[in-house]
Amino acid sequence: EPGPVSIWLTNNGFKHNLLDPDHLGIEIIEVDPEALQEIASALKANGFDYLQCQGGYDEGPGQRLVCFYHLVAMNELIQNSQQEKPKEPLREVRLKVFLSREGSPRVPSLYKLFRGADWQERETFDMFGIKFEGHPHPKRLLMPEDWKGWPLRKDYVQPDFYEMQDAY
Repeated sequence: EPGPVSIWLTNNGFKHNLLDPDHLGIEIIEVDPEALQEIASALKANGFDYLQCQGGYDEGPGQRLVCFYHLVAMNELIQNSQQEKPKEPLREVRLKVFLSREGSPRVPSLYKLFRGADWQERETFDMFGIKFEGHPHPKRLLMPEDWKGWPLRKDYVQPDFYEMQDAY
């Protein structure tokens, strides 16, 4: 059954797929990579002004990679907390983008909408190899620049030996 965010997206002409809510009842919405920026921008204009978390995961060898975003209506939460009796529960939603692991998986960066996406997108790139088009600093964050592969992919084979390059 569609929740309030899915209904709002449908009423405003945004194509998406509704997934089952998580164990807390938070709506999860599947978004095509091409529609991610437009939908995230519309949700931000609708009050979802805080990117609480961005990350990725691997469904398994030969399966899809997933990029997820957890958005929260933070200003509404702050306004509610200043009242004696909060009127509305916290509004939050999760967006998921499913990507083929073949080739070079890509999604548009949400850095221009949410500055907090900077390191989160870089970490997702570093660990899963998902490229964020339009990101201003598309470099590895945790692994050395010359590292081969994506360590959190479930089909990753760890090298037997890694030689650090001389820094001088």
